[in-house]
Amino acid sequence: MNTATSTADLHRRIETVWRMESARIVAVLSRMLRDVGQAEEIAQDALVAALEQWPADGVPDNPGAWLMTTAKHRAVDLLRRLALHHRKSPALTFEIETQLADAQAEIDAGLDDPIGDDLLRLMFTACHPVLSTEARLALTLRLLGGLSTEEIARAFLAAESTIAQRIVRAKRTLAEARVPFELPDATERKARLGSVLDVLYLIFNEGYAATAGDDWLRPALCEEALRLGRTLAELAPGESEVHGLVALMELQASRNRARVDAQGEPILLLEQNRARWDRLLIQRGLNALERAEKLGGALGPYALQAAIAACHARARTAEETPWKRITALYDALAQVSPSPVVELNAAVAVGMAFGPQAGLELVDALMDDPRLRSYHLLPSVRGDLLFKLGRLGEARTEFLRAAELTQNRREQALLHARAGACESAADASSP
Repeated sequence: MNTATSTADLHRRIETVWRMESARIVAVLSRMLRDVGQAEEIAQDALVAALEQWPADGVPDNPGAWLMTTAKHRAVDLLRRLALHHRKSPALTFEIETQLADAQAEIDAGLDDPIGDDLLRLMFTACHPVLSTEARLALTLRLLGGLSTEEIARAFLAAESTIAQRIVRAKRTLAEARVPFELPDATERKARLGSVLDVLYLIFNEGYAATAGDDWLRPALCEEALRLGRTLAELAPGESEVHGLVALMELQASRNRARVDAQGEPILLLEQNRARWDRLLIQRGLNALERAEKLGGALGPYALQAAIAACHARARTAEETPWKRITALYDALAQVSPSPVVELNAAVAVGMAFGPQAGLELVDALMDDPRLRSYHLLPSVRGDLLFKLGRLGEARTEFLRAAELTQNRREQALLHARAGACESAADASSP
């Protein structure tokens, strides 16, 4: 192996270690420094030190511990410099010196890090409601996913500079708002848990059905969201909705291999080869759903959506799908989380369970809802129901309208193909 190859292999190994350990390191440093921005900078310094030292000294036996120890010592050095710099401000100096004493004592005593609590604190901090949704997404992927700014920008089809500015502003906002790096109390944690779950599911959904670009799927985003969701489930085992979200993501991700053909073109749910569905992920999803149900109480929105996904997962063929059961679950979901998107999905289930005319009547009732004006799935669903009813000209119009609204090129191609099928069917039926 030549030197260039061995160096490249080493860098890949360091990147792998970093992806696995970075969230833990940033979480511990955030507790020590009480500043997420400073914590990430110090963690990055430790990574740079590894890139400089490991090629010459070799990879340590425990590379994660090496990074953690290096980062902690650099955090202590920073606290010392801050104490010296602010020595004319007694109150601030006392606060910094208290942090310094705690941090130094932890290092001297070789204390085990309360990683679980620290990761949970970091998750709630990155998803703090003081930040916009876009900022929470970027910061979560950066701090907890270990993704680079370039990777996040590529995933969301945004300019790297835009994502970088978003992350910088997010960290500055947290600092200026003096958001404490601590677990919220039980009441506030309950209130903020929804924000954390929503961010994780937004990340997953962008991977599961990309809103724009050339790819129908972005599996890496699905995997990151699943990894973070599983971590959250371990840290908050008593939260039903956490298990519900994990179940939903596991069950949806189980279909990914069957959702595209060899050329990356989309394959719709009822046309998928279910033998290609990942049985391990399905079982994991069903187990997570069972944990959510065993915690008692009414199921929340994510657990109900997981129950719907479970109906599909348990059906060996598309024909065996229990559409009436799915319709009932959508009725329950509409009670706890009403939205026009839920109503649209329910209309699909009604159309499958009771016929396309019944589904179309529900869809038509949504046509004037301003919240769905730019939602491409509204005309797509309406086009499908019209096609089944033999109203081919109207169906073609709806598919073309849907194609205009979506920014995903794979989905545009699929919708144009469906519009073409309407035209072909109309020609074949004409005398």
